[in-house]
Amino acid sequence: MNVARTWAVALVGAEGECVEVEADLSKQTPEFRIIGLPDKALGEAVQRVHNACANSGTPLPRRRLTVNLSPASLPKQGSGFDVAIAVASLATESSMDAASVAATVHIGELGLDGRLRPVPGVLPAVVAARRAGHRRVVVPHANGAEASLVEGIEVLAAVNLGQVLASHGADVEVADDEPVALPEDESEEGEAPDLADVIGQSEAVEALVVAAAGGHHLLMCGPPGAGKTMLARRLPGILPPLDDRAALASASIRSLAGSRVVELSRTPPFEAPHHSASVAALVGGGSRVVRPGAIARASEGVLFLDEAGEFAASALDALRQPLESGSISIHRAGAHAQYPARFQLVMATNPCPCGDYGIRGGTCTCPPAAIRRYLGRLSGPLLDRMDIELTLTRVSVAQRRHAASPSTAAARERVAQARARARHRLAGTPWAVNADVPGSWLREGPAAPAPIVRRPLDAALHRGALTLRGYDRVLRVAWSLADIEGRGQLSAEHIGRALFLKKGLAL
Repeated sequence: MNVARTWAVALVGAEGECVEVEADLSKQTPEFRIIGLPDKALGEAVQRVHNACANSGTPLPRRRLTVNLSPASLPKQGSGFDVAIAVASLATESSMDAASVAATVHIGELGLDGRLRPVPGVLPAVVAARRAGHRRVVVPHANGAEASLVEGIEVLAAVNLGQVLASHGADVEVADDEPVALPEDESEEGEAPDLADVIGQSEAVEALVVAAAGGHHLLMCGPPGAGKTMLARRLPGILPPLDDRAALASASIRSLAGSRVVELSRTPPFEAPHHSASVAALVGGGSRVVRPGAIARASEGVLFLDEAGEFAASALDALRQPLESGSISIHRAGAHAQYPARFQLVMATNPCPCGDYGIRGGTCTCPPAAIRRYLGRLSGPLLDRMDIELTLTRVSVAQRRHAASPSTAAARERVAQARARARHRLAGTPWAVNADVPGSWLREGPAAPAPIVRRPLDAALHRGALTLRGYDRVLRVAWSLADIEGRGQLSAEHIGRALFLKKGLAL
């Protein structure tokens, strides 16, 4: 057999596309060439595959060997094609089962000794293989647990190339190698902190429950020590557990980012980049391989920007498009990638660089220009996309004596009940949470509030206190308040409370 075929997967952003790997053996000057728009790392597979095959006791044919990656117009990146290239090349002259080779997707990098090394993005690659109709996939042993998370496809976790060839019926001696291990993921956090630890911020805790119930974005402004970070870190704990689709999407992003994935976590992810993070660190990037940034890694969960006033203005403004579209598109000279960006944004900031501006008992030493410059980094268009804006104060001795906040379990139950009411109310529509409902449906749909109910909102819009985008966001928060209370209709009280949460405006 002079031509052999098998399959690999090319990752483009968070999506994978199956690539047919064709190997042709011809009677010309001996050469080994890979065509089909490979990048530099993939072009170097020639030497890796050559040495790995020789050291596995199955040297490549000593004739001209051409490997084509089809479709040729699709850019291919990385070393995850090594195993497919080796299997297709050896199948041109060996006694392997051609049907087995052609029906299997091969993913993995080869070491020079023939061992299979783990690669990032195995989970979305296996998902793409199953979506394309394939029923068998070969992955490195270290990625076996990750690949097994995808149901409906047979996974062979191989230690070395000999095992792969033997699975296709080749008569080879299989070496008893030690598997290459993935490094331990040190980013995994323990049990989420309890909301009951928060003292004296009852209004902020209630606002946090409202944000969780409707999937709303939240801005907290207050002095150091007011509990802004403490509140934000407890938001994932009161969010509902991720369903199968969301858990798989979140795990796929972690896999693409190079993290170790051994199970589908049901806890919403929590990303908190440092305020020195660049635009590329937030949105993702890379010269050849476009890696997901903090925005994509926070998808289906929470993106927390602590000390938001210290972030570069350009980095903050990069959030505006993902907040509206729910996805992030990254364009580079030689690459393009699209990642999901369905996250809840929580920002915390001090009122000024020293943190004491406008604080009772505090002495602000910042000049007016510094205060304007500090808060000016939070642009108007970005603030307009925030559903809830809270002003926090330091906890006093009297507040410490008040009853403790509700536990995370109790708050999570309230959030779950509110979301269940929202799903029931939105049954028959494409939306499940209030944050996703478009403004036109809220204003003119079957559940639009009566004119007398929305009169305060109309007045705020008329006098310029709200934009039309802010108008719609107030309506979304009002519906979340109604869902928490178990009401089927909006009232003027819901509108008033939502206005206060958005702009501090009272009826």
